[in-house]
Amino acid sequence: MAMMTTETNGREAPRPLDEAAAATAAACLFRGMADPSRMAILQHLLLGEHRVVDLTAHLGLAQSTVSKHLACLRGCGLVTSRPVGRSSLYAVAHPEAVTRVLAAAEGLLAATGDAVVLCPSSGAAAERTG
Repeated sequence: MAMMTTETNGREAPRPLDEAAAATAAACLFRGMADPSRMAILQHLLLGEHRVVDLTAHLGLAQSTVSKHLACLRGCGLVTSRPVGRSSLYAVAHPEAVTRVLAAAEGLLAATGDAVVLCPSSGAAAERTG
């Protein structure tokens, strides 16, 4: 059974979650990271705070594209921002957790090899042949 935590008396206590709700929450989280540009932004933000202009320069993406992806990542709770002058600095909201997820993904990719890349329903195969 999936477990989530809730804060009780300053401590987190596990509470059971409905399996369908847990699956939906996980799918939403992974959908937020399911874009190569969003993954690149997350990885860059793990290095430290960045402004949109910094990310556009580092990643070679348009400002509107970076802003759109940052809005998605903020909506998923993966990224935070704070105002600095006329711009905002963006950072990973939970760097240790994101690092663990990315490490787990690398491990799973190493274990599955090309199976994920070649999976016709993953979208990656269609992008290469389209």
